[in-house]
Amino acid sequence: MRRSLFPYLATAAVLTFLYLPVLVLVISSFNGSRFGGTWEGFSLRWYIRLAHERDIWNAFGNTLLIAGVATVVATVLGTSAALALHHWRSRLQQVHYALIYLPLVVPEILTGISLLLFFVALGVRLGLFTIFLAHVSFCVSYVAMVVLARLQDFDHTLIEAARDLGANGWQAFRSVLLPLLAPGIAAGALLAFTLSVDDFVISFFVAGPGATTLPIRIYSMIKHGSPPLINALSTLLIVVTFVAVWASQELIKDRRAS
Repeated sequence: MRRSLFPYLATAAVLTFLYLPVLVLVISSFNGSRFGGTWEGFSLRWYIRLAHERDIWNAFGNTLLIAGVATVVATVLGTSAALALHHWRSRLQQVHYALIYLPLVVPEILTGISLLLFFVALGVRLGLFTIFLAHVSFCVSYVAMVVLARLQDFDHTLIEAARDLGANGWQAFRSVLLPLLAPGIAAGALLAFTLSVDDFVISFFVAGPGATTLPIRIYSMIKHGSPPLINALSTLLIVVTFVAVWASQELIKDRRAS
């Protein structure tokens, strides 16, 4: 029986739709034209100019600092929440489930406005610290969901076997549970880091004067008209993202092989 070509054509169309704009952006970053409307030859002038843009690199440093610290805190809290939701079942836990799911479904603009009003009501000065708190508030949910998915397939008889062999609760957690959950925790942490680096809407509401992250800086550059620099910066971010994802996949692969 002859196989239909429709699935292959549909897959190719979807991949083209997703990645063709990215390819155009990468090619445009090497265009010598100032406005990008016409091709004026291969050039690295925008990457060279980007290296001397101190404001961009300061914003990039703020983004990495917030994303790194928020990822660590969100990973610890999210993993703890997932373990608690998985091991203790009660009617009250349904409320806890709702609280974990809520940041995933609430629109970002509503979350940003709510956090802004909350910080203003408490008299907290807006800045990098409020951005950090805001990122932790939504990253926890993503980490918890990823770790919960990992816990669904976990064989709890391994914990019982460790306890029968003389391990206490902490030893069983450290030597059995944590290593088996490590791929899920790493995936949740990577997702939290990516979301934190990429977030604009919530950060825009809770950022104070001088507290500029990279997405906010890019938004400002778009308003003032700097498309070549944005193309070069986006290309570098794409490369860093692909390298990070590749490294995480290799780590998970090596752990599974061992």
